[in-house]
Amino acid sequence: MAAKDSGAAETADREVFIRRVFEAPRELVWKAFTERERMEKWWGMRGLTTRVVELDLRPGGTFLYVMRMPDGRELCGKWVYREIVAPELLVVVHFTTDATGRPIPHPYDPSLPPEMLTTTRFIENGRQTTMELRSVPINETAAQRAAFNKLADAMEDGFNNSLGMLDEYLASARSEEK
Repeated sequence: MAAKDSGAAETADREVFIRRVFEAPRELVWKAFTERERMEKWWGMRGLTTRVVELDLRPGGTFLYVMRMPDGRELCGKWVYREIVAPELLVVVHFTTDATGRPIPHPYDPSLPPEMLTTTRFIENGRQTTMELRSVPINETAAQRAAFNKLADAMEDGFNNSLGMLDEYLASARSEEK
């Protein structure tokens, strides 16, 4: 019987990868990711409210948001759009910021990488849309990469929490369009 290598899985570089099928046409899913009013209805975590400060959908443009927790604390983030191919592809660099949009270390875990590169593909599938999201750290140190590797599963859970709210939003938006 071969010995199990327990260290390999723990030290291998990770990525956040999510594939999700939405019961909505691609155009509607795209709008949910790219329009201010729609983003405010689903982006963030359950129990928080999100305010979109800026959404400038163009390469080099930004999406700046503030999530308010029930206790009043705020967590801000920013995307800088690198590539946009409507309605198929969004490539963004995202990071934690202060309320003005200035990059800061993550307030809950400053050991995390300062920036993430996220590529989101929207694949038309009849009346459904398959979304594939891939996120990896960039400009990180070895210690920041190790912190990311440890927390990648929790980050996937966070994305999935938000995407669950997107599912709910899309269901209500589809019924409004009928």
